[in-house]
Amino acid sequence: MIPLFRKRKHLLTHEGGFPVMHIMHIITSLYPGGAQSALYRLCMSDTCNKHTIVAMIGGGELEKRLVDQGIVVETLGFTRQGGLFKGFLALWRLLRSLRPDIVQTWMYHPDLIGGICARLAGIRHVCWGVRHTALERGKSSRSSMLTARLCASLSGFIPTRIVCCAHEAARVHESLGYRSDKLVVIPNGYDLSDFYPYSEDKNERRIFLCDSEQLLPVLGMVGRFNVQKDHENLLRALADLKSRGVGFLCLLVGADLDAENSTLGKWIEEFGLQHNIKLLGLRSDIPAVMNVIDLHILSSSFGEAFPNVIAEAMACGTPCVGTDVGDTSVIIGKCGWVVPPRDSKKLADAISAAIHERETSPSLWAQRRHSSVERIRTHFTIDRMVTAFNDLWSDCMEAKK
Repeated sequence: MIPLFRKRKHLLTHEGGFPVMHIMHIITSLYPGGAQSALYRLCMSDTCNKHTIVAMIGGGELEKRLVDQGIVVETLGFTRQGGLFKGFLALWRLLRSLRPDIVQTWMYHPDLIGGICARLAGIRHVCWGVRHTALERGKSSRSSMLTARLCASLSGFIPTRIVCCAHEAARVHESLGYRSDKLVVIPNGYDLSDFYPYSEDKNERRIFLCDSEQLLPVLGMVGRFNVQKDHENLLRALADLKSRGVGFLCLLVGADLDAENSTLGKWIEEFGLQHNIKLLGLRSDIPAVMNVIDLHILSSSFGEAFPNVIAEAMACGTPCVGTDVGDTSVIIGKCGWVVPPRDSKKLADAISAAIHERETSPSLWAQRRHSSVERIRTHFTIDRMVTAFNDLWSDCMEAKK
């Protein structure tokens, strides 16, 4: 794995010291997701370079927000019948027309398709983006697993660098056959003007909680309903917690976490948690959610690389319990609790320990909240991420290959 930061020599520089480069990003879509959010934050915060975004599939909330902020977004027809060839050709023509200095791809399919297309268009500098860790048969899609293997075999000559958002992702993909000398880790960074601790505001809590609920410890998990997130294990842990006589309310936030989800509803009923769970569905006010809950939980069983929700919760002063997937332990450090995935008892034990500390040791809990905020401010800011990407792209421009 190559060092993250290198001394740079610039031929043409922005007045702030960074090189003026045209970066073309290629991503599957701009619908909400971890990679999409990281790309959005990067383009919004990097004022030193020109950014063009190519979405292989059009649409998504972030597309409109980017366009409104003056970022050029091009969409291609990769999903229409017979659209793969047309989309590939359209991408090749776009690359030939715009001639970006760097092509930065995000996730497996853009890495493969975008990387090959960029090389055929004569673009010398291609950076891949790896956003996954483990790929598990029966849980990860066959398409993703096949594409990852193809990328591994092509990693020696298509990308100049391979950007991983987590150390665990770099380790796993090196074991898959990705070229280790091209791997570099750039953790996600966060805009702390969005995610920060609110002052105590009961009116804010009333948006989410009725008066009787405000007396309970409020737990929460932000993340779409997906096998990766393992909501069933979370509910099993909460049922264990309830059997111990611990009172709580848990807010579940994300796509398909609503009353129309019959599978989730069945689990909640089976575990006897009808009065302990509140389904909020997909929301855009995540900083407010993170400030309302007392403890954030991530119960994922596999596949996470750098879980955004943990860093976002901690930036808001909300301690976390997370399963040991991806770089969860790297983010949490000593500020929270990390437990094995798929172990509902240990997950329940950690949640119980957190609730007990909050109720019996207010000063220790306050210190934990403060430490959580400071950890994100020290290690995972948007400025650090932007600087790291600028270093990477500058290094690529100086590379012979």
